[in-house]
Amino acid sequence: MVGIEDVAAAAGVSTATVSRAIRGLPRVSPRTRAKILATAKELGYVPSSAASRLASGKTHTIGVLAPYVDRWFFGKAIAGVDRELHGRGYNLSLFNLGGRTQPRERLFSKAMVQKQIDALLLLCMYLHEEEIDDLHAIDMPLVVVGGPVPGLSNVGIDDYQAARTITEHLIELGHRHIALLHGQDDSDLNFSVPRIRVEGFHDAVHQSGLEFDPDTALFGNFTVESGVEAMRRFLELPAPRPTAIVCASDEMALGVLFEARRHGIRIPEELSVVGIDGHEMGAAVGLTTVWQDPTAQARRGTQMLLAELGGDEGAVHPEKAEQRLIVRESTAPPRR
Repeated sequence: MVGIEDVAAAAGVSTATVSRAIRGLPRVSPRTRAKILATAKELGYVPSSAASRLASGKTHTIGVLAPYVDRWFFGKAIAGVDRELHGRGYNLSLFNLGGRTQPRERLFSKAMVQKQIDALLLLCMYLHEEEIDDLHAIDMPLVVVGGPVPGLSNVGIDDYQAARTITEHLIELGHRHIALLHGQDDSDLNFSVPRIRVEGFHDAVHQSGLEFDPDTALFGNFTVESGVEAMRRFLELPAPRPTAIVCASDEMALGVLFEARRHGIRIPEELSVVGIDGHEMGAAVGLTTVWQDPTAQARRGTQMLLAELGGDEGAVHPEKAEQRLIVRESTAPPRR
């Protein structure tokens, strides 16, 4: 049987170029595409049934690669992709890594081809250099939603500025002794966001002439439960305790609020609490936060992918998403 390698050799192009020509993807000149199709016909090349679907109309499937599906940001983003694809004739194929226990070895080169997707949207994950190379080798439109991934375009907020903004809000209220609840992820799948937010916090503190007490550094994993545990550790700190806590996510801030109120600590009279993300529950409990909309970010990333699949080369590009400080009842000046 004649294979794609035979067509590539006869046409004097790479197998990737043959694949793109047959699939009707951009970045193949009309002249080269015509030559490849004529060569394929002359050699009697018969694509597989999967390739035939690609050639006639692609797979009409967008892949979403997520480290989790049961956490707020990721769930909202997945819903955004699905909402954008609805009514546009495209399906969603979800790749859930489920944390560090799942094998990662050459994940992309195998799974993406097997699932037959036309484009891929990644949700703020850390990728190894060889994995990024694998993604580029697949030769399909790619976009990241959330934290940045080196070498790929992303749609997301400025996490550094978000952390600075929320910290500076507390400093402007008069807080001088501020604790930090890190968003240290419990897997090897999310790298950039926790680090970037911590950098924003520290820069805001230091550039205001304040000192950070490392004993007030608490750690969580972006969940409500870890916020509860962090608040219990906070209560064990010697007096005088910090008058405010910066939480690297709203979910952890919610845990802090729940546990603080369980112990009778008045918010914000005795302790100011802030988060980042704009979780819906934050409004219900009066949480001050830096708001973002992961659903809208995912929809925008999906729009870019569909535009590039439609022939708009360069449609996928880095783009900053909307973010804003929302001051609610969880912050106030410290007691004198």
